[in-house]
Amino acid sequence: MFELKKLNKNAVDEALRKAERYRLLNEPGEAESICLDVLDADPDNAEAIVMLVLALSDQFEKGIENRMERALELLPRLSSDYERAYYHGVISERRAKSSMRRGTLGSGPDAYGWFVDAMQWFEKAEAVRPAHNDDAQLRWNACARKIMDNRHVRPRPEEPYEPELE
Repeated sequence: MFELKKLNKNAVDEALRKAERYRLLNEPGEAESICLDVLDADPDNAEAIVMLVLALSDQFEKGIENRMERALELLPRLSSDYERAYYHGVISERRAKSSMRRGTLGSGPDAYGWFVDAMQWFEKAEAVRPAHNDDAQLRWNACARKIMDNRHVRPRPEEPYEPELE
């Protein structure tokens, strides 16, 4: 249909600054597009991979299909076990917040499940973190506080057991 125009490799740094600005302006779709262009020009650009993960997860609340799957597919391209675990946690945390804000029936237990998943990933990241980097602990604490501060964010109640009558 259309042939996309190629970004000059020398323009990558400025393009990434623009992508960050678009994220800050709550225009994650624009940031996503720029990151895709950067990765087309420089496929191993770690900053673009992380920015794309964040731009995709910024869109969870907009109900745009497959954003979570696409974000998760990028994680193996990150260079360290720490980054892969940390950003997996970020993705799950953002999914939890999206569920929580939706406020529909069952969204509290959904959010709880995603927060717990995020906390498990943050614990994995913490175990392999670089020295003096407590980002995973800060995110873990933020998830724990969201659960503790919101009475609707609780585990899904177990179905009551009723024996079959013969």
